[in-house]
Amino acid sequence: MTFTAIDFETAVGHHPCSVGIVTVENGIIIDEFVTLIKPPQNQYSPYTIAVHGIYPHHTANARSFAQVFPEIKKRLQNRIVVAHNESFYRNVLMKSMALYGLDYTDLNISEKWECTVKIYKAKGLKPTKLSDCCREMNIKLNHHEALSDARACAKLYLLK
Repeated sequence: MTFTAIDFETAVGHHPCSVGIVTVENGIIIDEFVTLIKPPQNQYSPYTIAVHGIYPHHTANARSFAQVFPEIKKRLQNRIVVAHNESFYRNVLMKSMALYGLDYTDLNISEKWECTVKIYKAKGLKPTKLSDCCREMNIKLNHHEALSDARACAKLYLLK
């Protein structure tokens, strides 16, 4: 199995403040990438801060999405992409790219990604939050930390 798993933490709306990406080749994790991202105007919702614990002072000097994008692109381009609740994360990527004038089709990835929520729901698991799936499958998780979430998603996909 060869694919890339991705997770974003968001500051407000679809604006990411962190990304975690895990690259899997032939069933083995070969690369992990995580970075903070400065959202536009470094604005956050109190709700998202409560979820992931990332505050504006953490990203005040971080790179923008456009500056981080080359790292994202080299890990996603021409790959099968996997996410837990793929439509949300695909939307974050697409809207962030559009905001900076980047063309999603340049990534050459599927319009719909592989989704571990859908996979585990089809297996009868309820509820299918990432933490529930990881507990059921005995996968270590530091929930709402982008790299831990992406790694857990990759492991869930490997076990599908």
